[in-house]
Amino acid sequence: MTQTLTARRLITDIGSIEYPFLTIAPDGTIADISSDPSIRDTTTLTAAFLDIHTHGAKGHDVMSASPSDLADLQRFLATRGVANYLPTTVTAPIDATLRSLEALANAIESAPREGEAQPIGIHLEGPFLSHAKRGVHPPDLLQPPTIALFDRFQTAARGHIKLLTLAPEPHATTPPSGPWALDPGASPLDLIRHATAQGVRISLGHSNATADQTLAAIDAGATSATHTFNAMRPLDHREPGILGTVLDDHRLYAELICDGIHVAPPLVRLWLNAKGRDRAILVTDAMSAAGMTDGNYTLAGLAVTVANGRASLADHPDTLAGSVLTMDAAVANLQLFTQTPLADATRAASHTPAAMLGQPQQTRLNPGAPANLNRFDEHGNLIATYIRGRQV
Repeated sequence: MTQTLTARRLITDIGSIEYPFLTIAPDGTIADISSDPSIRDTTTLTAAFLDIHTHGAKGHDVMSASPSDLADLQRFLATRGVANYLPTTVTAPIDATLRSLEALANAIESAPREGEAQPIGIHLEGPFLSHAKRGVHPPDLLQPPTIALFDRFQTAARGHIKLLTLAPEPHATTPPSGPWALDPGASPLDLIRHATAQGVRISLGHSNATADQTLAAIDAGATSATHTFNAMRPLDHREPGILGTVLDDHRLYAELICDGIHVAPPLVRLWLNAKGRDRAILVTDAMSAAGMTDGNYTLAGLAVTVANGRASLADHPDTLAGSVLTMDAAVANLQLFTQTPLADATRAASHTPAAMLGQPQQTRLNPGAPANLNRFDEHGNLIATYIRGRQV
């Protein structure tokens, strides 16, 4: 059955339409967009969110979730405005990672289900990370960057790894073991070039890289930075390092966890001013405790304690272990911390991550596209989400 949606304003990736009148086809795609000045409405419609960095929610970890667990997680994401997402791994034993990638590939290849966010690719965070800035990633499971091991991961994922976080500096680790041990391409730059040639986007993170090492990675094809400020070499006025380069070089997109815990509001403003509306990306970096009460949880098998909105390793309370942030809260926080308009705040959670992935169609609102939309009130609060034209 054909449906219609109206609002005071529709914000798209290229501008806004006043008094929009959207016709939704029976298959959940947008059939037509017109304008009707007689509409009496005070709300704003935007593209639904795309979270490119999330480890879980609602008690479920994407690396161990069953199909029913993922369905529950995806229903929760949809209630927070997310239509599409990249389930994100954590460094784990190689065999466990391979099993997780196969299961996530199955989920990606499944038909979309009503009222659920849809996984559209995998974000591989680790194991090619710096020991110095590993965060929660277990040090004994980190690996030097090898093309053969990445290819093994991508084969298990059936080509669905779309984003890879790695540290661009040379890795001072023990030699890799297994069938990739003799891989001649055990260099971050070699892996960046190899994965980029396959269409995988490279995000620099968990890194102690210098500015020169970061610039070399960008020249090799890196396109983004993982949770800017967190797990990065500190800024120094004589050695900008990876953080200074991320903020300064407009070739890079840059993620940020906007929960007020990972990054203080003044630095959120610095990030937004530095990257601008076309390079700033909001992510949640959420773990299984998102949407749950305070208590004890796990992140890829690691014990995590959640208290007062802060997730940290149980045996190292000073080490943050992902977040319990949801994307609607991230968008609200960005408006609060920076006074940025709704259009730019929602862009950072939808059109900009889609552009970084090279998949702008995922959030584009035009005839033929899925009717994945969020509705906001006049105060910038999310009040409704539509997945393929149906209200969640």
